[in-house]
This record gives sequence, structure tokens and C-alpha cells, in this order.
Amino acid sequence: MNHLLQNLHIQLNEKIYLKNPSSSDLGNRIVSESVLMIDELGLEQFNFKKLATRLNTTESSIYRYFDNKHKLLIYHVSWFWTWMEYRLVFSTANVHDPYEKLRLALENVASPIEGFEKVAGINMHALERIIVNESSKAFLTKEVEQENKDGFFRAYKAFCHRIEGIIKQIDPTYPYANALVSTTVDGIQMQKFYAEHLPALTDFTHIEEKIPQMFYRLIIQSLAS
Repeated sequence: MNHLLQNLHIQLNEKIYLKNPSSSDLGNRIVSESVLMIDELGLEQFNFKKLATRLNTTESSIYRYFDNKHKLLIYHVSWFWTWMEYRLVFSTANVHDPYEKLRLALENVASPIEGFEKVAGINMHALERIIVNESSKAFLTKEVEQENKDGFFRAYKAFCHRIEGIIKQIDPTYPYANALVSTTVDGIQMQKFYAEHLPALTDFTHIEEKIPQMFYRLIIQSLAS
């Protein structure tokens, strides 16, 4: 499974970018280096001028690939959740018990990515930190409805719908599976954020196995009610 996940060619919504970054060496370097810089600086302090300096290129060259850093962030978020969906599919492929599938799915969301230092040149640990610290900025904007119509959040929805399908295997009649999954996936990310930055808002001191266990119990209790 690790070999397959290391060598996946991930295709994303073409409306996110102006030129496919995977089509050139510069495009690939824009993607990989911007992950490191956003992780290092934060989205607010990151800009294309700084990225161009790091890459020894020009701002105009970067703008040939992305309209702005918001679109670049959406690219990173979409790439991550597409890769996570593949990871979820592979890790549960031979599991028939839906309860075990659900447990594995939540572990995939909550546990740090192990065994994948880099995928397609992208530092996965830095990208994972971006998802926790920055990804909500991809959709908490005035343009969210239009970007949703353009399919910018399709990758995240597809990942959530995979877990929704597992819940439907457990209880096909449960009427709030979609809401339950999105609340769970978002909640796991927020618990990671709180544990790192706002510890008074969580009972977890670090990213540990108890986070998926807590959400697993919440889901099972919701299905039983």
C-alpha cells in the first residue's frame, strides 16, 4: 500500500490553477516549496514575492500557475484530501466489518501521517500541519458559494462521503450521517489545533490515539440514540 500511495498521480479541479503545476519542474517546485513556506510563515505572512525569492524566479512566473495564494492554499487542501481518500480506500479495502472500517477511518484522520515523509516531492508532515492550522481559511471567505459551485471543495466532500458510506453500512436509516461526518472530521482537526495552540479548550495534551477513540464513541452513541 505504501508504494502505491507514494507514487499516486493526483488530478485536481483544473479551475483551481491557471497552469497545472505538475506539468513542469517549476510548477512542482512552487507546490513543494510553498508547503514548507506556508508551514513556516503562516498564510498571512506568506506571499508570492517571498516564494519567488526562495525559488530564484520571478513573481510573474508563479502567477502563471496560480491567481493568488488563496487558490494555492485550495490546491494544497484539495491535494491532501484526495490523497487521504486514497489512503482510506486502501487501508479499509479488505476490512468487512463496518465498525472496524469506521475505527480505521477515524484513525486515518486523527493520527499523524507515518511512513510518508515525502509524496510527489511534498513534505507530508508540513502539509498536515497546514491542514490543521490553515485549511479553514480556504473556505471561510465571501467567495465560498461561487467556489463551491466551481467544485473547489470536491476533494474534501469526497473524503467525508467515504466515511458517510461506512456509517450508512452500520445504520442505513440514520438521517444525519452527512452532518455527523463533517462535524467529526472538522472536530478532529480542531482538537489537534487546540492541543497545540489553545490547550484550555481541550482535554488532550498532544495528538494521541484517544482523539479518534472519543469521536468513535460519539458516532456510535449518536447512531444508537
